[in-house]
Amino acid sequence: MMLSDVMEDYLKAIYQLQRETDERIKTSAIAEELDVTSPTVTSMLDKLEERSLVDREKYRGVTLTDEGETVALEVVRHHRLLEAYLTEHLDYDWAEVHEEADRLEHHISEAFEARVADALGQPTVDPHGSPIPSADLEPPERPDGKSVIEFEEGDVVVVEEVADRDAEVLSYLADHGVEPGVELEIVEVAPFGMVTARSSNHENPVSLPESVAHHVRVARGAEIEQ
Repeated sequence: MMLSDVMEDYLKAIYQLQRETDERIKTSAIAEELDVTSPTVTSMLDKLEERSLVDREKYRGVTLTDEGETVALEVVRHHRLLEAYLTEHLDYDWAEVHEEADRLEHHISEAFEARVADALGQPTVDPHGSPIPSADLEPPERPDGKSVIEFEEGDVVVVEEVADRDAEVLSYLADHGVEPGVELEIVEVAPFGMVTARSSNHENPVSLPESVAHHVRVARGAEIEQ
């Protein structure tokens, strides 16, 4: 099945949104994810539905069909392998790789994908901690981690995954030591959603607005040594 790059982008976006909820994905959420208008999304969903790649229910949103999910998983696998290769072998900063991978993910062959995976030692996560689908395109398990916004003052957590969609946010987080594998101590949670945390590998606390904190997924960790 030959699909356009844009069609694959939509399927990937729906897949990523589905990973964050058990509900159907609304047109407005897809529009926000891809930074397009709702009518544009509606038009594309018509095309994807015609190809049996999405299942739509009027006023309730969409889910991927099995075929649509398989396409999305292949694009996601390409994307995350490319991110890992760019950071490990071409010295890209983790804040730079998302856009490069977006451009390349549609155009690599399965043979190239296999060589990249071998060169990286068959990684299971990308530089941002996101799971890489396996070569047989089985959906990876949904991570157990929660958004850092869900924890309380005094909690100690370990960063598992950071959303890769915004390069400026990634640069800010990296500058303050917020990366996968790092421990954070929640110093303060403001009533309006601002989370202040102290990283185990950075001297100064970092302030995370709710919009940023929502995309930092963590698991409960051990106490940080003073």
